[in-house]
Amino acid sequence: MFTKTKFLSILLVTFIAVFSIHIYLKNNLTIPQVQVKKIVNIENTVKSLCDCQSQECQFSIEFIRTDHQGNAKVKGANYVLIFDPKSPKLDFKVSLALAHEIYAKDAKGRFRKEYIPKQFHEIIADENAKLNGKRPIAAINADYIDPENKPQGLNISRGIEYSGLFKDKRSSFGISGGTEERKATIQIGKRNEKILNYNLVGGNGRFYKDGIFKDICNDLGEYACKHETSRSMAAITSKGYVIFLVNNVETDGPLYPDKFDDVLEGISKNNCLGGIQEAMLFDGGFSTAFYYNNKIYVENFNPIGSVFLIYKTE
Repeated sequence: MFTKTKFLSILLVTFIAVFSIHIYLKNNLTIPQVQVKKIVNIENTVKSLCDCQSQECQFSIEFIRTDHQGNAKVKGANYVLIFDPKSPKLDFKVSLALAHEIYAKDAKGRFRKEYIPKQFHEIIADENAKLNGKRPIAAINADYIDPENKPQGLNISRGIEYSGLFKDKRSSFGISGGTEERKATIQIGKRNEKILNYNLVGGNGRFYKDGIFKDICNDLGEYACKHETSRSMAAITSKGYVIFLVNNVETDGPLYPDKFDDVLEGISKNNCLGGIQEAMLFDGGFSTAFYYNNKIYVENFNPIGSVFLIYKTE
C-alpha cells in the first residue's frame, strides 16, 4: 500500500540524488565557455581576396576602400580597385578627349587626332568609351594634358597610338593584348614586344621599380609633393595583379609620397597578392578621377588627358 510516508521518502531520495549529481558535475566537468567577441571595427574584417596558404585567388575585379596602411575601411581615404589582367572575364581600352570617333581616319587614311577639352564624366560616357557595344565597369584618369588639350605621354588604345611629346620620357602603364597571356607593365617608352603595346596610358612619377621603393617627393617638387595631395596611381604585384588607387579625401590625413609604399604594401599583404614590383603616378591634383560599377567616386575640375577603361565580358 502506497502511504504518505513512502511518498515522502521517495521524494527525499530523488532530491538527494539530483542534488548529488549536480554537485558532481559542477566539480568534475569543465563546461566550455562561449566567448562573444565584440567587434570594435567591423569595417576592417574584410576577407582576403586570395587564399594565403594555397596561393589561390578566385576573383577578376574587386573594389574596396582603405586607410593609409592598406586596411579595409568603409570611409577610408583611398578608393582601390584590384584586378587580374589575365582574367577572361575582363577586357580593356584607352579613351581620350577626341572631337570625333576614336580610330577614325581622314581622307588620306591617317588616324584623326583632334583633341578638345573634356572632363572625366564626359569621356567615360561618350561613344568612344564603348567596347563591343558595352559601357566600362571601371575607369581611372591617366595622362597629363597640355595647353592645347593634347595628351602628353604614351597613349595607345587597342594598338592605335595617341601620344604626346613626352611619350619617350615618362613612364606609362599598360596591359597587353590577348586573353590568358595578358600582362601588365610599367616602363618608359614603348615595349620591345609588340603585344605589350596594346593598351598604354601615359603618366609620371614612377616610385617602384623591380620591387624597390623610392620616395619621389623631390622629383615631384614642393607643390605636388606637399600641397596637391590628391593622387591617382597604378601598381603591379609580383603575382601579376594590378592595383589602381585614387586618394581624394583626408579622413586619414594627406597621403604623401614617403607613405605610398605603406598603403600599397598593406593592400597587397592583406589580400595575399604578392609584393609590389612596379608602381607609378597618373595625373594628380585637380585631375584625379575614379569610376566603378555605375558610380563616379572621385572627379575633380580639370579636363583629362586619357582614361584607362575596364570592361566585363560576361
